[in-house]
Amino acid sequence: MAAKKKKGQLSLRFTEDERIPKLMGVLLLFFALYLFIAFTSYLFTWQIDQDRVFHFSWERLLDSRYEMANWLGRLGAILSNFFFYYLFGLPSFLLVYLLVLMGTALIRRISLYRFTSRIRYTVILMVFLSVIFEFLFGTFGFPWGGALGDTINQWLYRFVGTAGQLVLFGSIAFSLVVWRFNPNFDQLSFGQAMQEIYFYFEALIQGKLFRRAKPGNLQEAQAKLRPGLKAQKRVNTNTGTTEGQDEAEDFDEEEDMPLPDVEMPPVPALKGGQLAFDLNKAANRPPVANSPADLELEMGFTEPQERQPIVENAPDLNLQPLDLAQEENPDHSEPYDPTLELSSYEHPVLALLNDYSDQKVEIDREELEANKDQIIETLLHYKIEITKIRATIGPTVTLYEIIPAPGVRISRIKNLEDDIALSLSALGIRIIAPIPGKGTIGIEVPNKKKQIVSMKEVLMHEKFKKAKMDLPIALGKTISNEVFVADLAKMPHLLVAGATGQGKSVGINSILISLLYKKHPSQVKLVLIDPKKVELFPYAKLENHFLAFLPNQDEPIITDTTKVIHTLNSLCIEMDNRYDLLKKASARNIREYNDKFVQRRLNPQKGHKFLPFIVLVIDEFADLIMTAGKEVELPIGRLAQLARAVGIHLVIATQRPSVNIITGVIKANFPARIGYKVTSKVDSRTILDAGGAEQLIGRGDMLLSVGGEMIRLQGAFIDTPEVEEAIDFIAKQQGYPEPYFLPEYYGDDEPPGQSDLKYTDLDEMFEDSARLIVQSQHGSTSMIQRRLKLGYNRAGRIMDQLEAMGIVGPSEGSKAREVLFFDEGELERFLADLRARK
Repeated sequence: MAAKKKKGQLSLRFTEDERIPKLMGVLLLFFALYLFIAFTSYLFTWQIDQDRVFHFSWERLLDSRYEMANWLGRLGAILSNFFFYYLFGLPSFLLVYLLVLMGTALIRRISLYRFTSRIRYTVILMVFLSVIFEFLFGTFGFPWGGALGDTINQWLYRFVGTAGQLVLFGSIAFSLVVWRFNPNFDQLSFGQAMQEIYFYFEALIQGKLFRRAKPGNLQEAQAKLRPGLKAQKRVNTNTGTTEGQDEAEDFDEEEDMPLPDVEMPPVPALKGGQLAFDLNKAANRPPVANSPADLELEMGFTEPQERQPIVENAPDLNLQPLDLAQEENPDHSEPYDPTLELSSYEHPVLALLNDYSDQKVEIDREELEANKDQIIETLLHYKIEITKIRATIGPTVTLYEIIPAPGVRISRIKNLEDDIALSLSALGIRIIAPIPGKGTIGIEVPNKKKQIVSMKEVLMHEKFKKAKMDLPIALGKTISNEVFVADLAKMPHLLVAGATGQGKSVGINSILISLLYKKHPSQVKLVLIDPKKVELFPYAKLENHFLAFLPNQDEPIITDTTKVIHTLNSLCIEMDNRYDLLKKASARNIREYNDKFVQRRLNPQKGHKFLPFIVLVIDEFADLIMTAGKEVELPIGRLAQLARAVGIHLVIATQRPSVNIITGVIKANFPARIGYKVTSKVDSRTILDAGGAEQLIGRGDMLLSVGGEMIRLQGAFIDTPEVEEAIDFIAKQQGYPEPYFLPEYYGDDEPPGQSDLKYTDLDEMFEDSARLIVQSQHGSTSMIQRRLKLGYNRAGRIMDQLEAMGIVGPSEGSKAREVLFFDEGELERFLADLRARK
C-alpha cells in the first residue's frame, strides 16, 4: 500500500510540474524548424530524391549507405515527400506555422484555446490552397497541391466540370471573405470596396499598420497621415480645411490621392489587413450616415471619435502599433482576455510552502474506544440510553455521533455538557443537539494528539485546484477531515473575531495566500489596512501586482487612521462609479458586466473597462472604531450593504468582539462570520449569534457561520516565512507600470477646489493635458487617455488635478466636464504664474 501511495504521489507531482508544457513547447518548435528545413530543401531536391523515396523501405531508412540529396538526409526526404506528394503539397508550409504557434503558446503558458480560431482558419486555408494549386498548376511535375488536392480536383471535374470548378472556387473564396470580415453590403459601394482592398494590400505588402479613415473620408485621412508636415497645423472642425503654411503641398479635396507610407514598426502581414466593411455593426449600433469619424482599431472595438484639432504631428497622427491584446488575438470576434497585459505571469508554486506531513500522528484506537465507553457510561448514570454511537476523526477534534433511545429528550443530553467534559477529562467539549440534516446528536471531543493542517496540503487538493469560484479561499479542514474551500464573493463579506493569539492573523494570511495562488493580478485587487503596522507589511512588495490604494499614498499598506478614512470613502466612490458603469451596460452585477466586456459588447471609448474584484482586508477593526468611530463605521456599513454587486468584498478582523465594536449594522451585513476561541459566551453570541466559540481549543480551531449553518474547522497553518516566499516569487515577476489607484477623496477639511496643491505635486503631463483640454474645449478623461497615450488611472488623476486648479469644472456623470479657460493665452499666463510659485 505504501508503495502504491508513493507512486501516486510521484505521478501527481509529475503532472503538476510546470516544466513539462514548456519542454513540450520546445519540442514542437524543434519539429517546426526541422520540417521547415526539410520542406525548403524539397523544393530544390525533390526530383533527385523522388525515385529513391518511392522505393522506400524501413531497411533503407536505417541503412547508412542509402543517401538522399535532402539537407536533412533520409528522414528529411521521406517526411517532406510524405507531406508534399501524399498530402497537401506546397501549403504544407502552413504546418510549420501551426507548430510554431502551439510551441510558443506552451512555452509562454498561454492556453491553446485562445488560438482555436486561428488554427481552424489555417487548416481550412491549407486544404483550400491545396485544391486551388492543384487546379491551377496540376499539369506541372511538381506536386503543388499534393495527392489531397489532386483527388478532390478529379472528383470535382467529373462532377461539375471545369467551368463549375471555377464558379465553385470563386464562391468558396468569397464565402471565406464574408466569414472572416462580415462585410456590410448595404453600406458598401464598389468604389469603397476597391479602396478598402487597396488599403488592405498596401498594409499587407509594406508590413506596416496604420489606422484608416472610413470610406468617404479619404481626404481627412490624407491630411492626417501626410508626411513632411514641418509646421504646426490646425484643422477647422467644421470645414475640415487646413490653416497655416508648411512645406508640403496641400491636397485638393477633389483629388483621389493614395495614402502615403506611414513609418510604423513592422508587424506580421496578416495582422495589419483587417477589412473594416461593417463599422457600425461592429460598434453594436445602427448605421450613421456621413459620420466624419476616424476608425480606431483598439481591442476589437470600432467607435467614431470627435474630430479634434491637430496640435502636433506625432500626437495627431493618432497611429498606434497593434497592442499586446491585438497581437495575441487578431480576430476581434474572439473574447477579450484581461490577463494578456501580464501574459507571462506565473502563479506561485506549491514548493514554496512547508510540508508538515512528517508531523502527522497516528490515530489512537484505544483512545477512541475509551472515549466511547466513557460517553455511554456517563449518559447511563443519568438514565439516558443510546442505540448507536460512531466516531468521525478530524485533525484536532473527533466527532462522536449518538442516536438516543426513543423517548429521550434532547435537552437532557445538552445539559450534560459539563458532566461529559469532566468524565473525559477533556477541554472544549461541545454538544450539537441535533446535528443539522441528521437524526443524531454530536459530541465534539478534542484529540490528545493534534495534527497540523498545512496550507500546502489544502492548496494541493482538487477542491481548490478545480474550484470554479470568483474568489476561492481555502480555510482548512472540517471535522470529518475534508478540505473546506469557500467563495468569498458569495459570502459576500467576512467577519473574523477571536481572542489574542488564537489564529486570526494566520487565518487572514491563509485567505490572502489562497487568492494569490488562484487569481491573476488583473482579476483581483487587495486593499490592506493594518493599524498594528506589523501584520500585513510583507504584502507591500505586491504594489504593482495585486494592491490598490490612494494615488497620494506613501505606503501601499494603509496604517494611518486619516488615510484609512480616505480609503474607505474612496472605495465608496469606486462603488458608485462601478454602479454607473453597470447601469450603462444594463448589467445587474460584476459578473454580467465582465462577461459582456469579455465578449466585446461594451466599448472602452465610453468609459467601460474590465473590473477586477476588490477585497478590503482590515486586520484590527477595534482600533479604528476606538480612534475614528462613526467616520469608519459609516463607510464600512455602506460598503457592506451595497458593494457586493460591484465586486467589492470586505474581510474584517478584530480581537475585541464586543457590541460597541461589532455593531448591529455591521452584523446585519456580514452573514459570514468566523469565530476563534473567545473568553466568554457573551463574546461568542456577539460574533456568531450562538454559543460555542468559548469552548474551542485555540490554535486555529474555529467556527464558521454562513447561511445559518455552523461548521467547525481547523484552520490551515501558514508561517510568516512561507508567506514571504510566496510574495517574493510574485514580486520578482514583471508587474504593471503603475499600481491600481483608487479614486481620490477629499475630506471636509480639504475641498477639491483648494489651491494649496503645489506645482511639484502635479503630474508631468499636467500642462500638456491642460493645453489639450483648452484647445478642444472638451473636458474628458478618455480624451486625455487616448490623445496622450496614458493609462486610465493616471488620466483620471490628471483630471482631478485640473479640477483642483480650476481649469475644469466638477464631474457631471457621463457628460464632459466644463472647461473654465476659453483662451490659450490666458491658460499660458496661468501656467507661467503656477510655475513661478513653485
